[in-house]
Amino acid sequence: MKAVTCRRYGPPEVLAIETLERPSPRRNEVLLRVSHSTVTSGDTRLRGFRSPMLFWLPLRLAFGLLRPRQPITGMEFAGRVVELGSAVKGFKLGDRVFGMKVGGANAEYIAVKAKTALARSPDRLSDEQCAATPFGALSALTFIRDTASLRPGERILIYGASGAVGLFAIQFAKLFGAHVTAVCSARNIQMVLDQGADCALDYARPDFRLEPEAYDVILDTVGATRFSACRDALAPTGRHVFVEVDGRRLLQSLWTSFRSGPRVLCGFSAGDSSEDMALVARHLDRGALRPVIDRYYDMAQIIEAHRYVELRRKRGAVVVRIADGS
Repeated sequence: MKAVTCRRYGPPEVLAIETLERPSPRRNEVLLRVSHSTVTSGDTRLRGFRSPMLFWLPLRLAFGLLRPRQPITGMEFAGRVVELGSAVKGFKLGDRVFGMKVGGANAEYIAVKAKTALARSPDRLSDEQCAATPFGALSALTFIRDTASLRPGERILIYGASGAVGLFAIQFAKLFGAHVTAVCSARNIQMVLDQGADCALDYARPDFRLEPEAYDVILDTVGATRFSACRDALAPTGRHVFVEVDGRRLLQSLWTSFRSGPRVLCGFSAGDSSEDMALVARHLDRGALRPVIDRYYDMAQIIEAHRYVELRRKRGAVVVRIADGS
């Protein structure tokens, strides 16, 4: 099979397309023929191994000290089941499925555990749309529901609202009954409003500012805000939630947990829950969640795809065509 590989940490040019042996599913796994995958911001961070110093050694031990332990790149995938492990239940040959696995998705075949972030693809969505969903949707769900504990009627500001996580965060926040303010560039304002935001702010305007005590939650998906600058914009029980974690934010989280007033919260999205993946699939099927695709690339253009994602200007997902989805 053909697969995109990363044999050493570095810039996009370290990526290559290799011919590798097709994997065989274990007893609790399904083997998928992948039609579409993606390049996410997480993929580019893993490839270049950009990590806060506090987490550098633990992450290197987890993902490979000297070189990537999993050489095949990619997290999101959509395709069809072509082989079943002996203990697998709930899937059958030929099922259209989509899901997420850290590493291995930018390949013609991938073996994944049946009881993980894997679900049947809604008939109303294409493989491209399904592949564009898991990373952003599962991350947004985790930070909205679990980290922020967003409640009906609360007011949330989402900074970085036009990215993969931000766009799904808008939609989940509306599903949770919140009032949503999206912060993005001027060219993306109509897009975030179309995704359900109640209002949108252009962060680049000279008069951009946050009103005092205007929000119960500020969700920063891109690491562009500071608690010191946003504290007055939070309600007395407000939460400033960071998707990108570093040592300073962890210390702020600890410090604010021992005092009254707004808090800093940091979380991590495991992205391996079969229940959450099934929930995402149901919302997609009824149209409550809508993926946004920015650009398409072929597998042969994987270096260009990584370069584009690293510009941090993408709107939604960047999809990679792996094979014919028929």
